[in-house]
Amino acid sequence: MVKIDLNADLGEGGSADAALMTLVSSVNIACGFHAGDAQTMLESVRHAIKNGVAIGAHPSFPDRENFGRTAMDLPPETVYAQVLYQTGALEAMVRAGKGVLRHVKPHGMLYNQAAKDPVLAAAIARAVRDCNPQLILVGLAGSELIRAGERLGLTTRQEVFADRGYMPDGSLVPRTQAGALITDEAKALAQTLEMVRYGRVTAVDGTTAHVQADSGMFTRRWRACAPVRASACGPRSLKRAFLSAQINHKRTELCLKARRSAARRIASRRR
Repeated sequence: MVKIDLNADLGEGGSADAALMTLVSSVNIACGFHAGDAQTMLESVRHAIKNGVAIGAHPSFPDRENFGRTAMDLPPETVYAQVLYQTGALEAMVRAGKGVLRHVKPHGMLYNQAAKDPVLAAAIARAVRDCNPQLILVGLAGSELIRAGERLGLTTRQEVFADRGYMPDGSLVPRTQAGALITDEAKALAQTLEMVRYGRVTAVDGTTAHVQADSGMFTRRWRACAPVRASACGPRSLKRAFLSAQINHKRTELCLKARRSAARRIASRRR
């Protein structure tokens, strides 16, 4: 059985970050352009190092007003500079804490636009390579961002979403459209297992799209639930689903470690 990375976006002002550190194998830390600041970045890095999870940068378009979800048409060199700036800042904080920055995952609209725009994707991949060619580039499974990273010789990790709706081409349903979010836990788990076990996802129109699941992510809705009982919400259930799924592909490097003792301590405090 190959284990899959379960990641979460943190340092964005949520109250559940500390609890989530015990449930995931990697974190993507906001770098100030859509959320967070120097202090939250440093605190998030310290928590991640303490919990032994892989640390990644989560760069964004400069859009704090709309949480990085505003579409932008910026020159490639501007995007290159912004991604390099954000990634380099976080890498310096990780290095100061005697840790290692492992990956980069763009945020929000930067992530979504780079999934389809090869020029934007190339600018991001180039910034990651020039910052540190050992960094892993995380992007939507089957996207232009993955292809751009591969062309530059970067290690890539293809990401799937447990509780986001998919379009027939394998892209995510825009948040402005019906079906963007899966709010039923059973459906989210079923989608997770379908992607991890069989390398496919059922799109909103009923067709299937191929996906490669190297890493899985749950959205802010589930992340807000982390402090409540494990039976009442999603992150722990999603983690079990990823751990139990039997798959047959070789491309995975970030490894999900089941911290059972930590989970038991958290569960006992909540009883």
